[in-house]
Amino acid sequence: MLSRQKKISKRRGRPTPKNQKYHYLRQQLTFGMLCLVGLFVTGTLWYRLVEKWTWLDSAYMTMNVLATVGIGEIYPLSQISRLFTLFLILVGVIIIGYLVNRFTEALIQGYFQDRIKRRQENYLLESLNQHYILCGFGRTGYQIALEFYSEGVPFVLIEADPAQCEIGKDLGYVVVQGDATLDEVLIKARVATALCLVSALSSDANNLYTVLSAKTLNPKIRAIARASTEEAVKKLSRAGADAVVSPYITGGRRLAAAALRPQVMDFVDGILSSGDNSVYMEEFAIDPLSCPCLNKSLRETKLRSVSGALIVAIRRQDGELIVSPTADTIMLAYDVLISIGTAQQLRQLNQILAPLASNNN
Repeated sequence: MLSRQKKISKRRGRPTPKNQKYHYLRQQLTFGMLCLVGLFVTGTLWYRLVEKWTWLDSAYMTMNVLATVGIGEIYPLSQISRLFTLFLILVGVIIIGYLVNRFTEALIQGYFQDRIKRRQENYLLESLNQHYILCGFGRTGYQIALEFYSEGVPFVLIEADPAQCEIGKDLGYVVVQGDATLDEVLIKARVATALCLVSALSSDANNLYTVLSAKTLNPKIRAIARASTEEAVKKLSRAGADAVVSPYITGGRRLAAAALRPQVMDFVDGILSSGDNSVYMEEFAIDPLSCPCLNKSLRETKLRSVSGALIVAIRRQDGELIVSPTADTIMLAYDVLISIGTAQQLRQLNQILAPLASNNN
């Protein structure tokens, strides 16, 4: 545990080469601007104190000298002031040349474009609400991100590897670079207002830490974690994960099902996978404040005849699952209806179950 914390602290304190370059460039630009301002103040004070000019004339003369516009002397200068003016011109040309060089390098390296991009990313992060958080952008996380993006789900990606972060940004994702097991990174991803967190990190221990941290910061968040072993599945469930998926166990079962029941698996894969499918599966929550079908039976609501979508299961608030509900099944508050149908049928069903939300959209 201590060694892990030391590694995290060491990684957190080590800036990336790109950030180091930008930080050094910003220091150079700041140093050059301070020197230019200091030179302007020095020149103004000289003409004011030595030549006894007004503050406005002193500042005007200093600006003319530094800008090298060649307007000439406002009033005749003494010998020592002419020597000072030569010094002012020489130092001013050096500083301005230095600033122009640094500014040009900043433009070429995309420093200002990067700053604008970062501000846009911060704005997107701050505007996120009821979103999903995806931790890890490996092979599993990559596929999850594709599904979220294709479904139009607002989500933020947390990844520690800078190279993977750049790939995610190139794909148009909102990315937070950092260790997902740390509270400060989850807070930056706005875990307090997130709807769901998916931890797809390669390490079971890291997934466990991430779930624990997320549940501590937001007890209402739905946490889904990846596990490599059956033992990890049990521990993650005890830690508060609402759902735990093992790619190896699930993959093995699907391979066996594809061998034993190929037609069924083709049908299920066609529903669950994204793309140009004609049939979809969706879930709808019964809101007691807006749903007109509350406390009515499926026969009374006529959902099947009006929308054409088929209700295949109902999940009660207490966790009870009703498979193939009958026409006499009553819909209660906070029930989750699992339905199947075409895109048009599911849209029609959504308009029936949530008319207020449909009208706002």
